Amino acid sequence: MARLAVLASGNGSNFQALAEKLGSGEGRRHQCALLIYDRRAAFAADRAARLGIPARYVSYYKRDALEAEAEIASALSESGIDLVALAGFMRILSPAIVDSRRGRIANIHPSLLPKWPGARAIERAFEAGEREFGATVHLVDEGMDTGPILASSSFRSEPHCALSDIEARVHEIEHDIYPRAVVDLLDAIEDERGAR
Repeated sequence: MARLAVLASGNGSNFQALAEKLGSGEGRRHQCALLIYDRRAAFAADRAARLGIPARYVSYYKRDALEAEAEIASALSESGIDLVALAGFMRILSPAIVDSRRGRIANIHPSLLPKWPGARAIERAFEAGEREFGATVHLVDEGMDTGPILASSSFRSEPHCALSDIEARVHEIEHDIYPRAVVDLLDAIEDERGAR
């Protein structure tokens, strides 16, 4: 059984999609073992409580980011985490933490990378007149949404579509492709462990 930790900053809908996938079907082979959140008001923590998943608050407020990351790294090690999934975690991880878990940190981004990296991706694409929207699962590297792509899915919007409709559709895609990609990564980790 491989163990997943999720890092989140806000609502946590992708965290919940991941946790539910690991609680049913083929995902049951693995465990969502920890949520780490960096904003005290993050609704992801409420979701974790309802799902019975341990949660840990790590504050970045008025402290060096590397100090906060050291606390995160310690929590990951203490919990025996094999894979980290970012789910609306609104911080760029330092090269040190990325390098320590190279190939073991995944992220979901609400655009068809490499287009529209960074914050407000859907809104920026919509304002630019983009017609194709979607989501991308990628491994995390030292850049902003620049790591190797694992999966993506897209759709074309109608001219009359409101931004809110497009955002809802992108989130549906995220909740579909991210859990599947994470289970594939956890399976690969377990297979690698079994081959040793």
